[in-house]
Formats: sequence, C-alpha cells, structure tokens
Amino acid sequence: MQNLTPRNIVSELDRYIVGQGDAKRAVAVAIRNRWRRQQLPEDMRPDVWPKNIIMIGPTGVGKTEIARRLASLTGAPFIKVEATKYTEVGYHGRDVESMIRDLLDSAISMVRAEMTEEVKPRAEEHVEERLLDHLLPSGVATSVATSEEDDETKQRHQHTRDKLREKLRAGEFEDRTIELQIEERSTVVGVLGNQAMEMDVEFQSMFEKMLPTRRETRKLPIKDARKVLFAQEAEKLIDRDKIHRTAIERVEQTGIVFLDEIDKIAGTDKTNGPDVSRQGVQRDLLPIVEGSTVFTKYGPVKTDHILFIAAGAFHSSKPSDLMPELQGRFPIRVELQDLTKDDFVRILHEPKNALTTQQIELLKTEGLRVTFQEDAIDAMAQIAFDVNRRTQNIGARRLYTIMERVFEQISFDAPDLADKRITITAQYVRERLAEVVKDEDLSKFIL
Repeated sequence: MQNLTPRNIVSELDRYIVGQGDAKRAVAVAIRNRWRRQQLPEDMRPDVWPKNIIMIGPTGVGKTEIARRLASLTGAPFIKVEATKYTEVGYHGRDVESMIRDLLDSAISMVRAEMTEEVKPRAEEHVEERLLDHLLPSGVATSVATSEEDDETKQRHQHTRDKLREKLRAGEFEDRTIELQIEERSTVVGVLGNQAMEMDVEFQSMFEKMLPTRRETRKLPIKDARKVLFAQEAEKLIDRDKIHRTAIERVEQTGIVFLDEIDKIAGTDKTNGPDVSRQGVQRDLLPIVEGSTVFTKYGPVKTDHILFIAAGAFHSSKPSDLMPELQGRFPIRVELQDLTKDDFVRILHEPKNALTTQQIELLKTEGLRVTFQEDAIDAMAQIAFDVNRRTQNIGARRLYTIMERVFEQISFDAPDLADKRITITAQYVRERLAEVVKDEDLSKFIL
C-alpha cells in the first residue's frame, strides 16, 4: 500500500475503465486515506472515519467495475451487494447485517488461501509420505521383528521406499488407484437451505456442532488423491483461530462494501403499495454504515472503519431523497458522465482484454484470424451511441449486444469456414445492424 499512491491507483484503473476521472480520483484518495490512517498514532486512529462515497450515474458507465478493480488492486476483502435484496426488520428477506457476514466469509477464504500457500511445501512433503504409505503395503513396515536382522530389514524397507519415491516424483504412479477415507462435515445451509440464513448466529453454530461427520472410503487415482490429501494436510498445518482473527481484522480495517442500486431504496414510502421496506431498509442500513458491532459465528465485527461505496442511477429519485442521516454518512458524491461516441471507440480499443481483443482470441481457437478496420470500430461506436440515445441508455453494455450481433453468423459458421482470415469493415457492420439502425421499435427488442 505504501507504493500505491492515488496517481498509481488511477493509472491502474485506466487500464480497464475508460474516462470517469472524477470517480477514479475519489476512490483513489479514499483508499490512500486508509493507509494514512494506519500510520497515525494509536490514540488518533479511532477518530479518523472512512470517507464513504456515492457514485451517481446511468447504468453501464463503470461504477461497479471501478469498485471491483479497486478491491483486486488493493487485495482488500470486497463484496458487492444490491440494496434491493434487503428488507427491513420484521419482513421476510435478508437483513442488512448479512452483508458483513458475507464480507467476513470472503475475507476468511482469502486468508485461508494465503496461509495454505505458506504451508504448501510442508503439506506436499506430508502428502508424499502418505502416498508412499499407501503404495508400500503396511505389512512390510510392521513385519520388522526385534531380531538380529532388524537393521538390515529396515534398510531394505527404506531402500524400497526411496525407489518408490523416485518413481512417484517421476509421475509413474499417477493412474494407480488407492483407497482414501474422506470426512465431510454437513453444513446448516446444506441441511436446511435458505432457512438457515435466517437463523440466529449462535443457533447456527450450535446446530453445526450437532451435525454428524460423514466418513466414506473412496478409490481414487493418485493424481486426484493428491489434491484430497493436500487439502487434509494443509488443514492440519493451518491455525484455524488465526485465520478467523486475521480475517476479522482485515474486514474491520480494510473491508470494502459496494452497495449497488441504492437509488431503489430512496424515497419516503408515502405512497400506498406493496413496496413497504424502502425507508425501513435505510433505517436498518444506517447503524451498519455509521459504525456498529455485527455478531458472526467467528466473533464480533466492528463496522466503524469499513469503506462503503454506494452507487445508483437515480433516474426517478435524487440522492437528497435518502434519509438525511444516511446522506451524512456518504460525504463524497461523484457524478459519472454519460459515455460519448469517442468513449465507445476507446472502450473497444484501449482497455486490457477489450471486447475486440476478446473476440479475436475466442475465434482464434477455431483457427480464424480476425482483424478490425478502424472504420468498423468507429461504426460500432456510432451505432451504440445512437441506439443508447434513441432508446434506453445502458452505457457500455450496449457494445456487448452490438458485438454479438456483428459476429452472430461468423461465430456460428466458424468451425466450418474454409477461409480462415476475416476482416471486419464498416460496411459489414452496417449490413449486420441495418435493421436495428433503420427500425427504432425493433432495436428495443434486439438490443
């Protein structure tokens, strides 16, 4: 994080997302402030609150992508949730505290993967020894009697074991079948389904302890058995309590929650109707965002310093329609701009793994060599811009449908084409999209 300056963060985001400089700068500063907070004296840190952000802009302009790329860049625990999936207390549905539990689950998986990587050399040694135990019958080892030939028998046994080790490392036994005993512990969700999600955390933990462990013997080839044995040996070497402690600390200090569709819960609920939970969800969300303690089966998690990034299109509502208290917990507001034709051209060209690059690589697997002329990319960008302006504006997602429409026939015929070189021209693009451009009503259904 010390080398991850705001300028570096923005330049890294530029590799994947076109435009939206204001939003990139805002999130870059918010992330850097977390590192700055860690450098402060211990007694000052609790008073430095995260600068939560609301990103306002139409769909398809990069709001979710900015948050997702940011999380992968910093290696922070991250979760994306839709505000519309939650209901206020007393109604059937998921409570808002479950987002913190989901975030902790994500952090535990991340920490477990890191610790598994740390113990990998030792675990692989143990796996090799266990495989040798299976390959060398146990009778050879146990038949050693206390006699004058004791040392000689041990040496023969060790010599045989070393030979088997060499062959095992050379991959000569990969298809040899061995028997393994596998333990599987049932989970509450596996037994009760979605009802388990509504259980109290302590009740979930108690219920899990009551569930029996299933043991079964399976015959597996060594190449598959190695994975099972590695998971078992790594689990023995890892400190489970340390995983939970580290994950909770990471969530509390560096966790990021991306709260999408927040505009859908904006409103005062003065109108009659079934949508009763908008204001209620806001009230339930408020203590989570402003800082509270959420109890999980791994321990309590404080949300005071989790960074919340909210996003919404705000077509039929405004940020000011949110509760004043909730608005106050999102002090930074960034407006993302509509994408222009030039933005569409850049999206097709510049990002790493751009849509054109993806299409070229996909068809290369069939032996096709696809090239795009500049005027073809310009034509696709212009059509995407025009259709967005005339019908519903879905931003960069329009390019996905444009691209699929252009390559629909080529993708279908790819395995059977004799000519393995294809050049996409502006004329070909306009021919494939002629009906869409001509018929405004039809474009609503096709794109």
